[in-house]
Amino acid sequence: MRTAERFEKILAWFELNMPVAESELVFANPFECLVAVMLSAQCTDKRVNMVTPALFKAYPTAEDLAKATSDDVFEYVKSVSYPRSKAEHLVQMAQRLVDVYGGQVPDNIEDLQTLQGVGRKTANVVCAVIWQQPTMAVDTHIFRVSERLGLTTNSKNPLQTEKQLVKYIPAEVIPKAHHWLLLHGRYVCQARKPKCEQCGIAPYCRYFEKK
Repeated sequence: MRTAERFEKILAWFELNMPVAESELVFANPFECLVAVMLSAQCTDKRVNMVTPALFKAYPTAEDLAKATSDDVFEYVKSVSYPRSKAEHLVQMAQRLVDVYGGQVPDNIEDLQTLQGVGRKTANVVCAVIWQQPTMAVDTHIFRVSERLGLTTNSKNPLQTEKQLVKYIPAEVIPKAHHWLLLHGRYVCQARKPKCEQCGIAPYCRYFEKK
């Protein structure tokens, strides 16, 4: 199956069967989204959602978080992965957000990546989720699923995966496609034991073809 055809069939299946695909992180505004996404690095959304209500209550704005110490923030996030470094990055991020951007979360990848603790993946997520921009964030699920399905070929890193995906996915679909692939990897095309017998896109999957 040609790559373009594979993309077309897989995207059509998702559009029909998962017309609504959204982040499982819970947040109320761009600032909360940025904080939640930063906390979600190498951590489950379920765990992040357990700690953010108290964190957001204590620090509802960038200005509030900028005044905190990393030790203060650590107490709220100590159950997530890498809590020390994340607590430090959150405070530093908030301070720069206040000093440089007036407390407002930037709406572009370049400015977002000047914030401490914010890499390309986090910036892509925020731009796609908050502003519906055609930015494809690649996490471990998307990296794995894209290669298994045959949407990417011999991709060596997340950036290569991102470039191969955006080449074939229409810009207006990219924000939703990010969630399609992520959720598919989280619940169906799992790392150790993919649930091929339950997978609606198995007929278009390169991995399934070779089984």
